[in-house]
Amino acid sequence: MGAKIGDLVQPRRIISLNDLARKVIAIDAYNALYQFLTIIRQPDGTPLMDSRGRITSHLSGLLYRTINLLEHKILPVYVFDGKPPEMKDLEILKRIKVKEEYLRKYKAALERGDLKEAYRYAKLTSRLTSDMVKDAKTLLDLLGIPWVQAPSEGEAQAAYMARKGDAWAAASQDYDSLLFGAPRLVRNLTITGRRKLPKKDVYIELKPELIILDEVLKHLKITREQLIDIAILTGTDYNPEGVRGIGVKRALRLIQSFGSLEKLLPTLKEAKFPVDPLRIKKFFLNPSVTDKYTLEWNLPDKEGIISFLCREHDFSRTRVERALERAEKAMKELKMQTSLEAWFG
Repeated sequence: MGAKIGDLVQPRRIISLNDLARKVIAIDAYNALYQFLTIIRQPDGTPLMDSRGRITSHLSGLLYRTINLLEHKILPVYVFDGKPPEMKDLEILKRIKVKEEYLRKYKAALERGDLKEAYRYAKLTSRLTSDMVKDAKTLLDLLGIPWVQAPSEGEAQAAYMARKGDAWAAASQDYDSLLFGAPRLVRNLTITGRRKLPKKDVYIELKPELIILDEVLKHLKITREQLIDIAILTGTDYNPEGVRGIGVKRALRLIQSFGSLEKLLPTLKEAKFPVDPLRIKKFFLNPSVTDKYTLEWNLPDKEGIISFLCREHDFSRTRVERALERAEKAMKELKMQTSLEAWFG
């Protein structure tokens, strides 16, 4: 879900993938994999699977989207979630229950032959297992793409890497990256293209968006700490409901008036928080991150990928070989250009 501050986040620029050429982008891996699991499905909502019944939608999305990024000369690094903070436990349990309800509705729709309804509910049942994550990391290793294991929240780690300058921007659909201090956030990076609006027979063209934290803060006339305060009032993964009766616009006015959440809290006597709101704020300001990572991009292991995807997971060898030709060409061009820039720099 992430923080519910989207309506406040302005300005945002529509960009093209070409605008990100030769830039390192730290991608929230779980966010991207969930998108692939949600979007890549059969007409009845069934995800792609191999002959042993193992879901492969996430591997398909990861392969082709990563190659697409490389062809635009983008240097991706995927950042994986670690152990979530304990204060997220309630939200995780809630999500599990919601998915179980959607699964029940999906099965009921299938039984009555309503494929359109079944597809809609199926997209909401996506689950990312430890085996799926392991396979995703294996594929990235074989592709020559770096990945980082975060100790806690992947978005916090990606934001940290962007603040350090090891990445130009963090990429995620959620706005938490801004709360964690990412100087730049790229949205729609892994889902660009024509997409159907939920519950509507309407399609829109999704294009990458660039959000610059300093520009947002300047536009709202607040600090990053105050942006965190607003998010806590309206709802985050650690207090999903926020404060009843306070939307983003009112939250902005309150924080601008009182100056901080600390000064505002004594006036919110009826407000109930599942977690100490100041503890949430402290986590956004000082999350658990690591410096133990190496960013290197290498040529793909063609035989290893064919063995992993085609022999083990039943991917079409012809399609995978064509994809690998693209990947190898893109990586060689990237490496050549990087070497020339270093030589003449």
